[in-house]
Amino acid sequence: MNERGTVTDPAVARAAAERFTTTHARIKSEVGRAMVGQDDVVDGVLSALFAGGHVLLEGVPGLGKTLLVRTLGRAVDVAFSRIQFTPDMMPADIQGTSILVETQGGGHELQFQEGPLVANLVLADEINRATPKTQSALLEAMQEGQVTVGRRTIALPSPYCVMATQNPVEQEGTYPLPEAQLDRFLFKLVVGYPKESEYKEILTRTTGVAENEVHKVSNAKEILEMRSIVRSVPVPEHVQTHAVRLVMATQPGSEYAPKIVNDMVALGSSPRGAQALLLGAKIQALLAGRFAVAEEDVRRVALPVLRHRVMVNFRAHSEGVRPDAIVAAVLNAVPTSARN
Repeated sequence: MNERGTVTDPAVARAAAERFTTTHARIKSEVGRAMVGQDDVVDGVLSALFAGGHVLLEGVPGLGKTLLVRTLGRAVDVAFSRIQFTPDMMPADIQGTSILVETQGGGHELQFQEGPLVANLVLADEINRATPKTQSALLEAMQEGQVTVGRRTIALPSPYCVMATQNPVEQEGTYPLPEAQLDRFLFKLVVGYPKESEYKEILTRTTGVAENEVHKVSNAKEILEMRSIVRSVPVPEHVQTHAVRLVMATQPGSEYAPKIVNDMVALGSSPRGAQALLLGAKIQALLAGRFAVAEEDVRRVALPVLRHRVMVNFRAHSEGVRPDAIVAAVLNAVPTSARN
């Protein structure tokens, strides 16, 4: 391993890549006991867990978003908690609060009771139903790895990962996530409808008597080891340059921005988007059995990394141009080294 923390010994690199793919396949197989299909979404969720980032799952009700995260919490031996957000929820409901308890001698004392944010894996269900005040408490946990209650600051356990869900259709009683909070999610994954063959398997599993039991197949220590492997994957300079240009191409006025970005985008991605591109690309390389990142690995994760970091303007809204179309245009506008 060199001074940058990347592995240089080919034998060590090969062994690390094999261990990563084995661990990924083991957890994915166990999640598959309860979750039918949605391979790309499952891979994205696991990638966020291994990269040390958070993930936002968007889709209409009934597609298995909550089931996926809950099943992952059962497959990995970590502290798991679920928060069902509602408009009347206060920050203390998720951070924790001091309560008055009776002591053995008949007296009373204040004791701090930790909230559901203090866990390794947090399922934030219907996150857009929380008020801005409660969302800000979640933002501190996601960004700083801590919660602050009064003068008390609690460091969150490691690994720490927030997996949030939201319904893109229903708007009543919701509070859109601010751009600053969206930027803290490593990926935004769109959960679509299952295929016809998957419907049959879903019905077989959920309307019969038999239940597929999910077992613990990993733990916090192994997840941290996988994160260390991901961080040690080297990134060639030309790949890093490609990631930077993709991010700059989402910024209006940039020399790499295509016409659609200059016309339809109000705000593009920040440097945090470039960091997410490289982390996601490192995982793609490992899953392909390589211990070096290629430009195609970066492009493969561009959509889930950038779609929530591109803020379209009024013209785009009026013409029905979605962020996914912007990202597609950016990928087309920024060529790879081979195309150059």
